[in-house]
Amino acid sequence: MALRFLGFLLGLCLLTTELSAQTIQVGTVSRAPFSFVQDGADTGFSMDLIEEISKDLRRPYTIKRYPEFRDMLAAVNLGQVDMAIANISITSKREEIMDFSHPIFESGLQVMMPKRSTNEVSLLNALLSTDLLIAIILAFALLFGGGMLMWVFERNAQPYFDRPAKDAMFPSFWWALNLVVNGGFEERVPRSPLGRVFAVFLVVSSLFIVSAFVAQITAAMTVSAINQNVTSVNDLYGRRVGTIEGSTAAKFMDRRDIQYTTFGDLEEMLTAFEDQSIEAVLFDAPVLAFYVQTRGKDVGMLTGPVFLRENYGIAMPSGSTLKEQLNQSLLKLRENGRYDQIHHQWFGDLN
Repeated sequence: MALRFLGFLLGLCLLTTELSAQTIQVGTVSRAPFSFVQDGADTGFSMDLIEEISKDLRRPYTIKRYPEFRDMLAAVNLGQVDMAIANISITSKREEIMDFSHPIFESGLQVMMPKRSTNEVSLLNALLSTDLLIAIILAFALLFGGGMLMWVFERNAQPYFDRPAKDAMFPSFWWALNLVVNGGFEERVPRSPLGRVFAVFLVVSSLFIVSAFVAQITAAMTVSAINQNVTSVNDLYGRRVGTIEGSTAAKFMDRRDIQYTTFGDLEEMLTAFEDQSIEAVLFDAPVLAFYVQTRGKDVGMLTGPVFLRENYGIAMPSGSTLKEQLNQSLLKLRENGRYDQIHHQWFGDLN
């Protein structure tokens, strides 16, 4: 009887040891700097964190990398993996169908714009605007019309205007242009009564014409500056904005009625941004910050503050037996300082 009991205890211990050594299936998706492949190896903040958790639990793990974020979450929901880790936001909707660990990272959303947007508001950009082009055409039309009308009044009064209509077009335009620019005649003072009355009218009108023209240029440059700069989410309306399908950024823009384009993965979205297929990106702040500081230094820049603060967590199938062990391990890593070391390694220069 005693031998049977000892055998039972030994079998129980072996079973417990076997269960504790059972490999943990971990799902992830490429989202630098949280999880990505570099030189053929899995790396990133989330990968370093799961490595430390594995050591603390004394259980090996394997990584299964999914092509899209939604595929990874679906695998968790279906129980195809024991957990998933990357930049997974803890939301009430996701909490309904899966479990989450304690928060592993505090994040938020931010806007990324092309770097050129802040310093390329030039006179050329203003001159290319439709409003200013129309104003220039109207100004030239008025000068040409005024010059030809003066030719009608002065063609028999002074030699400068004494020429056929086809030959008088440019000289008359040039006379009107000089009058507007210089604000006077200097030479070729009108001699006919109607010419003198009309000339006085032109001199007075020139003050308003020049002022209106300068104001139009200033307005065009101001509008160009406003249109090219984004300082808040409200500036995204009417722009070609991109984000990841199903992300918290997409849900946020749905609530705000902001039109946007969705992409299946991060690389596809960043490529579209680099190709200027989209004008702005709204996505997770640390992901965009890492991109700007590494690959996109000369391409993009972050603008505006981080908003819609959110926490990332490790997702598990609903009712997972690993949840308590995982949370205890995370608390240990925070208490012994290892979490802070990993955080500083990946985000010390970004905060």
